[in-house]
Amino acid sequence: MKQSPFRIGSRGSPLALAQAHMVAHALRAAHGWDENQLEICVVVTSGDRIQDRPLAEIGGKALWTKELDRALLTREIDCAVHSMKDVETIRPDAIAIAGMLERAAVEDRLIGAPSIDALRPGAVIGTSSPRRSAQLLALRPDLSVTLFRGNVATRLAKLEAGEADATLLAAAGLDRLGQSEIGATIPIDTMLPAPAQGAVGIECRTDDAVARSLIAAIDHADTNRCVMAERAFLAGLGGTCRSPIAALARLDSGQLWLRGQILSPDGTETMSGDFRSDEDDESAARTLAEALLRGASPALRALFVGAS
Repeated sequence: MKQSPFRIGSRGSPLALAQAHMVAHALRAAHGWDENQLEICVVVTSGDRIQDRPLAEIGGKALWTKELDRALLTREIDCAVHSMKDVETIRPDAIAIAGMLERAAVEDRLIGAPSIDALRPGAVIGTSSPRRSAQLLALRPDLSVTLFRGNVATRLAKLEAGEADATLLAAAGLDRLGQSEIGATIPIDTMLPAPAQGAVGIECRTDDAVARSLIAAIDHADTNRCVMAERAFLAGLGGTCRSPIAALARLDSGQLWLRGQILSPDGTETMSGDFRSDEDDESAARTLAEALLRGASPALRALFVGAS
């Protein structure tokens, strides 16, 4: 046992805490620990405090991680739990992604209508996601988008208050909050998810060999491989929070199948492709990113730092 208690850092939202408890349960099961050998430590992040502006305007994904990073590096916590889709592509050398739980549902759910086709003409959709916004506009150019930020309950309350006709939420988050009955699942072929959607990751200090070993025991290898390929695709594009990007990797008889998509913010241009890999997933992911950028218009390429 590393120490008593082993401290798990988490944001304070209901979903973040549900995911932290999932990690705690997995660690207890793997190592035979009792309740007193683990502690969940809540860390308030900038992303939780600032709810009235898009992430891209106020610091991007680092708003979900920087306070947890600081707590980790100052040894206030032993590991940090994240929704992997919120973790920046480039991480500090001093912090390692030590493991991931088995991935849950990757799809989005539409709340407010039974399907995208069923939305009324000119419907207003609440979302803060450039990907979801672009994908919806590509499918339905008549729709309009308004900013929805906040946790699941906040977004559902905004919808109930009539601030929009519909919203989109990750199926995995709703399932983890016991709200599986809410919303209509959008097929992957209609809306490819965000890179790493549905995956929970655990980070620790790179030099903490004991913590890395403890967390490795609960790592789901297939999820880890797929998510890391999606993150490599994201890195190959060099996108920002303003760049609409979708990706999903799955394993088929040991071979990795990666699908990717880039879009213009208004949905008028989309580029999609896929790539299969037997071993060198990172290279395959970057090859796919390069192929999409080569096929894109100059205006679409300009949205990505990785464009030459």
